[in-house]
Amino acid sequence: MSVTTDFNEGNIQSIETEKKQQLIKCTFELYVLDMNQTYSDTHPCFELYNATYIFLHNPSILCVFLYIVISCLCLATVCGNLLVIISIVYFKQLHIPTNYLILSLAVADLLVGVVVFPFSMAQTLTSCLYQENVFCKIRDWFDITLSTSSILNLCCISIDRYYAICKPLTYKNIVTGRVAGFMIFMTWSVAAMIGSSILIEGNNQEACTEPCLDVVLTNITGSIFAFFMPAVIMICIYLKIFFVAQRQRSSIQISKCGTISKTERKATKTLAIVMGVFLLCMTPYFLCIVFLPLTSETPPFSLIEALNWLTLSNSMLNPFIYAFFYSWFRSACKMIVFGQIFKSNLASTKLMG
Repeated sequence: MSVTTDFNEGNIQSIETEKKQQLIKCTFELYVLDMNQTYSDTHPCFELYNATYIFLHNPSILCVFLYIVISCLCLATVCGNLLVIISIVYFKQLHIPTNYLILSLAVADLLVGVVVFPFSMAQTLTSCLYQENVFCKIRDWFDITLSTSSILNLCCISIDRYYAICKPLTYKNIVTGRVAGFMIFMTWSVAAMIGSSILIEGNNQEACTEPCLDVVLTNITGSIFAFFMPAVIMICIYLKIFFVAQRQRSSIQISKCGTISKTERKATKTLAIVMGVFLLCMTPYFLCIVFLPLTSETPPFSLIEALNWLTLSNSMLNPFIYAFFYSWFRSACKMIVFGQIFKSNLASTKLMG
């Protein structure tokens, strides 16, 4: 009798254990299905399957539309900045320190179109938030480095404009081709160091179950040195330029101090617009980087991805600004697009200012 009782109790325990295992399994399956549904609702191109984010075999119309738009954006970025680079390199009239800095900026924007755009299209920022792999780290390094290089180039350009407007008599002696080359070298070196340091420190986040102080400090200090501090410097310099230009216009003794040419004014105005557009595109993203580790919940993925693509789209806008304000750029583009520079030597051609 006791043997039978023990046997029945053992069966009951095994049945209960089996039921618990089935319940846990069903709960896990429902959890995965729920995450799949949530992510599919958030992103039109990717879904979660077995803890891996994969591209949808049958992408939605919205997904196809987004990739067409991004592809056009990438093509416009590459072609526009390539035209800027060829124009400055080919035409001797454009071989001046200011244009060397613009050339460096165009190279950074071109690399965004060639490297960062395809990486971001192949594996979006949303999927990288969940699964950091080598692919994501390479893309992040290029993204951070090129964005930092862009703003440091703009910072150097603002310094160049300061001496051109505020110290016109000594400008050519101070800002030479060698000085511009040194500024470009320092810009890219600092950008590479900032990108590498942020990426290296970011790896520590993987070992954190909660927001780490080191990661928070890295995001904040990296954003300060890569964006906010150069942005404040640029704003202060352009405000100084504005007030000096206004004072010189109304001054009776302007002839004694040296006049500001129409070309210099147009260059300063154009580059100030370039800087303004850059700040509008970059500020929301860097604010998000600073405050993201401090939040208890992750912001909507669509918002983060939209901010990321807003920063990348800035690389396309600069050539259009040049084309709108600079007649020499429009003239150079016509010669390049129609292949005139390949038919004859036009390097010494006088472009319309």
